[in-house]
Amino acid sequence: MQSSTRIRAAAVAALLGLVAVFTGPGAGPAAAAAPKAAEAGPDTTVGDVTGFSADGAVYHLEAGAAEVRVGFVSTDTFRIELAPDGTFTDPAGDEIVLPQGTPPRTRWKELGDRYELSTADITLRAYKSPLRFALHRADGSRIWSETRGLSWNGERTTQTLARGADEQFYGAGMQNGRGNTSHRGKTVEVGVDYDWNDGGHPNSVPFYLSSAGYGVFRNTFAPNTYTFGDPVTTSAQEKRFDAYYFAGDSAKDVIGQYTKLTGKPFLPPVYGLEIGDADCYLHNANRGERHTLDALKVADGYVENDMPNGWMLVNDGYGCGHENLAETAKGLQDRGMQLGLWTEDGIDKIADQVRAGQRVAKLDVAWVGDGYQFALDGCKDAYKGIEDNSDARGFTYAPESWAGAQRCGVQWSGDQYGTWDYIRWQIPTYAGATMSGLAYTTGDVDGIFGGSAKTYTRDLQWKMFLGTTMTMDGWAASDKQPFRHGEPYTSVNRDYLKLKESLLPYQYSYAYEATKTGVGMVRPLALEYPDDPRAATDAAKYEFLSGEDFLVAPVYRDTAVRDGIYLPKGTWTDYWSGRTYEGPVTLDGYSAPLDTLPLFVRGGAAVPMWPGIRSYRDRTADSPLAWDVYPRGRSSFTLYEDDGVTKQHRDGKYATQRAEVTAPVRGAGDVTVRIGASRGDFTGKQRRRPYEFTVHTGSEPASVALRGKLPRLGSAAAFEAAEQGWWYDRDDRGGVVRVKTAPLSTGAPFTLRLTDASAVGGRHPAAGAVVTVPAGQELGAGTGSTVAVDVTAGTAEVTGAEIGLDVPEGWKVTRPATVDRIPAGTTRRVEVAVTPDKDAAPGEARLTALARYRAAGEPRTTTQRFAAAVMPPPPTGQAWASDLVWLTSVNGYGPAERDRSNGESGAADGHPLTLDGKTYEKGIGTHADSDIEVYLGGRCTAFTADVGIDDEIDGYGEVAFSVEADGKVLWTSPKTTGASATVPVDVKLDGARHVRLKVTDTNGSKTGDHGDWAAARFNCS
Repeated sequence: MQSSTRIRAAAVAALLGLVAVFTGPGAGPAAAAAPKAAEAGPDTTVGDVTGFSADGAVYHLEAGAAEVRVGFVSTDTFRIELAPDGTFTDPAGDEIVLPQGTPPRTRWKELGDRYELSTADITLRAYKSPLRFALHRADGSRIWSETRGLSWNGERTTQTLARGADEQFYGAGMQNGRGNTSHRGKTVEVGVDYDWNDGGHPNSVPFYLSSAGYGVFRNTFAPNTYTFGDPVTTSAQEKRFDAYYFAGDSAKDVIGQYTKLTGKPFLPPVYGLEIGDADCYLHNANRGERHTLDALKVADGYVENDMPNGWMLVNDGYGCGHENLAETAKGLQDRGMQLGLWTEDGIDKIADQVRAGQRVAKLDVAWVGDGYQFALDGCKDAYKGIEDNSDARGFTYAPESWAGAQRCGVQWSGDQYGTWDYIRWQIPTYAGATMSGLAYTTGDVDGIFGGSAKTYTRDLQWKMFLGTTMTMDGWAASDKQPFRHGEPYTSVNRDYLKLKESLLPYQYSYAYEATKTGVGMVRPLALEYPDDPRAATDAAKYEFLSGEDFLVAPVYRDTAVRDGIYLPKGTWTDYWSGRTYEGPVTLDGYSAPLDTLPLFVRGGAAVPMWPGIRSYRDRTADSPLAWDVYPRGRSSFTLYEDDGVTKQHRDGKYATQRAEVTAPVRGAGDVTVRIGASRGDFTGKQRRRPYEFTVHTGSEPASVALRGKLPRLGSAAAFEAAEQGWWYDRDDRGGVVRVKTAPLSTGAPFTLRLTDASAVGGRHPAAGAVVTVPAGQELGAGTGSTVAVDVTAGTAEVTGAEIGLDVPEGWKVTRPATVDRIPAGTTRRVEVAVTPDKDAAPGEARLTALARYRAAGEPRTTTQRFAAAVMPPPPTGQAWASDLVWLTSVNGYGPAERDRSNGESGAADGHPLTLDGKTYEKGIGTHADSDIEVYLGGRCTAFTADVGIDDEIDGYGEVAFSVEADGKVLWTSPKTTGASATVPVDVKLDGARHVRLKVTDTNGSKTGDHGDWAAARFNCS
């Protein structure tokens, strides 16, 4: 945690006696090395081989005074070390690399210009004059080759490799704002930099991998620089060279080898996959004097709002302290949560704290800020402290960690401001980190500073598809629990928190898989689709995969429409509407109202779920296991289960159960879902349980059988009341077969068969109609209006269509619109009458358009969520801008203030508006960059104001003011500083419906940018 809202990353470094230099992704090698080149001296390149010897799987090559040692770890992993003076050192020792067992059988031979050192899978060629290395597969194909021998100077050692024509590069740990697309052509820094924003590299890892089929790990605690130019140069700031190389058939294979060497990711407890909450309760200067037990009141807020929460840090803040730990831990456990502690100055008391109930340890720069080995040791020690003093698994969070930390903790990106841009750059960060074996990486929901109701909800949505995340309170103007912003935000946040809770069996199974493969759940598209050239590019930068089955494309702008969603090869189903897409395809104009995260499910997915719970602890011996199935071809998923908390799984106390789905690749046919016997045992294992299935066929089957035909039920109510049976719900996401069973033995397999059904998308997938709603439709509270809806027929004509709206409570839809016939391939627009509730709040409202029709001989239903704007009554007469409803309000620091200056980060903490010595009673106080939108409805003719930087800044700041109407800039001020005279504003607005008042920083600093719209007023009819 930062000790104040104004401390900056450079100050943190200065306090720790450190200097960090960052070279951005576009910088070249000269830029990275130039500042120290004069001190380091000229480079020396290793010379000709003057001696060679072999000792089992270890080989020595002498080149004058220098010596190189090659040691094979496995048939596809080896180590190269260079000692420029002939004396080998190993500063990292066994801190990062784990014991690897017996080395493989190797052989060598001399071939004139080179030595060849081989295992069954690879051959390392060591050319003699000068000494250069090249790696080849057993079939002779080249993996990599040096264009220059290993080199060194007084500061660093460097390897130089040829770059392939289409070679792509990934890795280097957590690289903020990048990493899920290729590093090709960029320079990447690896080291502690205390930069937790876009371009920083917290939790960086000295490892990279190449699409050519190899990876490299520099076995060091020294900073690294990787320039993926032509040639590729990689260096470490030490006068020794020590690197491990991995040859593999895929990126997953390479990550697996790297994590076999440095440690597989740990398996978190189940509560660690739930959202966490952090705050300081004792001695919190931002919230007044409280006590540690006050955390229980916040925990009650989660319970009362029916929201999951797995754990709480109760002392997250400098000097916070804690008291009554055992009582607090017991109170949290009674509410289904665990106690966590923030670590400011060490873990010497962790044994007593764990015995009192601590189960989570967050390590911060206050203690592990030196990074490198100190941070890795802190992670290992805190993890061990929890495990040695309880039956629970270790669970830690840390920034600025290093290679090996994947085996003991979550890597967290640090303290940031909640903004739209924060959401944007975090999206590629965490999927990119997976390419370095980091299985759990995350950031705070909406940052710890700033933020808003809307950015909080948008950020929380997609972070539910990360393995771990938390929300941090006590540092912004208001607390950041998911129930703080009121409706509609609380309900949307609840829905996504509970969606994550229901997906815990899926996410926990991937957590277990990571302990075996090293590959985390959160993945860039390039990992699963390495042959797709667009997956390595910016086309896929702002989306990721959550496991193999979910594609997540977060909304990172203040909009209800998402463009540029790239779907790779395969069938993808919109999670909310059931509409299917055939990839590769890019979607623009995707309708994404506030409650809709663009989310797509891979055809063939079989997703295990826990339905209807707030906490994993709500599960009982009689709770059902649900499978959400998107049938396409042959597919499978293996569910992993254990007690969720203890270390007994390491002794074999766990179980697995495999689901296998067989279906047509496309169109009509039978669908079978085979659930295998649960193999293995653990404390609390269900011996019998009911099962629920949602099978997304898009067409109604003739029958459903499970050890004989299941009864067909006629309605949702009948289905809910029955112990077992099936029902086809044509209105649910394009058509879903819902099945429930009586309790069945988990020790015996069973098969569910849907006869005469179809693959996802229906018997005639191209025949389905598409519903779209033009964006930007506005409605008035309590006023009758219409909504335009477009219905486009597929390859078959649409007949008997009824188009209606699903609307919020209190709204009225008189009757659906009807269309007798829509010819194939054509679009028909209809108007559906709707009256919003008279008390409907201004702003975005989510509606759903629903079309029920027949096509290709089948009854079908198509739906589309969309956002409509509810407008307040337009102003009349002389209307002060500060008295109007603000449709949107974005501000650079804290909230924009009505009739006060911006002040600090809190609401209503400003002063009287003052410009050039004159005080104003009315107006708006902002901090750049600011954007305030008001609705005029075409009723106003002019806008007037006095603008400038508030006198409270005393001469600082530099901004520009602008007035926009309906997307057109009507007026822009000159650059205005704290020393400038007041600027008068008089802008004509004839016919304008929407006006935006913007204040923009003009010098890149934003320090003191307190822009005032004083006496801001609209002249209206």
